[in-house]
Amino acid sequence: MKTAVNTATTPSMILSIADFKEITKARLAISVVFSSLAGYLLGAHQIEISSLLLLAFGGYCMVGASNAYNQVIEKDLDALMKRTKNRPIPAGRMSVRFAMFIAVTLTLLGVVSLYFLNPKTAMFGAISIFLYTSVYTPLKTITPLSVFVGAFPGAIPFMLGWVAATNEFGIEPGTLFMIQFFWQFPHFWALGWMLHDDYEQGSFKMLPTGKKDKGTALQIIMYTIWMLLISIIPVFGITGRLELSIPAAVVIFAMGMVMLVFAFKLYEKRDNVTARKLMLASVSYITLMQIVYVIDKFI
Repeated sequence: MKTAVNTATTPSMILSIADFKEITKARLAISVVFSSLAGYLLGAHQIEISSLLLLAFGGYCMVGASNAYNQVIEKDLDALMKRTKNRPIPAGRMSVRFAMFIAVTLTLLGVVSLYFLNPKTAMFGAISIFLYTSVYTPLKTITPLSVFVGAFPGAIPFMLGWVAATNEFGIEPGTLFMIQFFWQFPHFWALGWMLHDDYEQGSFKMLPTGKKDKGTALQIIMYTIWMLLISIIPVFGITGRLELSIPAAVVIFAMGMVMLVFAFKLYEKRDNVTARKLMLASVSYITLMQIVYVIDKFI
């Protein structure tokens, strides 16, 4: 009897964990936490494990809350698209009420956790949730400018870590913000290119021209160039305590050039295969760039 009960309950527990990961977009949340921790390490005079844990927990809660609110708002549209129709709400595995409970709980836990670090960190975290759910999400079906709006909350995590470590906002966290702000355009437009047909089923307007054309590819190139230039600005010594050595700047520039090559290839070929390569290159770039920044500070 005991074995039978265990066998029956285990799949249910696994499904619940899987749905929690899906409603909070666990992989995305973890990548955001990574950015925040990198920003903290860059800003900290002295590293405190308790602060790192609070930042990681609070950061995950804030991103998880944003994604849960998003999936509540877009539940009907998610049901129309192949990549989202199996999410917990449209698939019927989770009620809207329970999803809202998760979102509100994570919001409260996130704000409180970040407030223990300092009020500025909590404020920026709350702003990111508001912009993502109340401005970016509704605009996705109205105008391609939604990507521009969404780039603001998306750029906060790297900056948030510095603010968490210093309780200050200045040229240093502002630079970190701008790096991740411009990075998001080639990243999300490459993703939007790949998923364009599916997005159309949900009436999402993600590409700047609304089409997979040279105009969109050209804008991807331009924003990649801006991202690359801003990423190496600290090497010139004009960004306060945020510094970058020449060897580190060379490495980051080389990685950015890889992205730029894929952007030019997308302009030439205009196919999903190349868009996917650009998207993967962008994910590698943002992660490795942050690692290079942190390593460069400590060596």
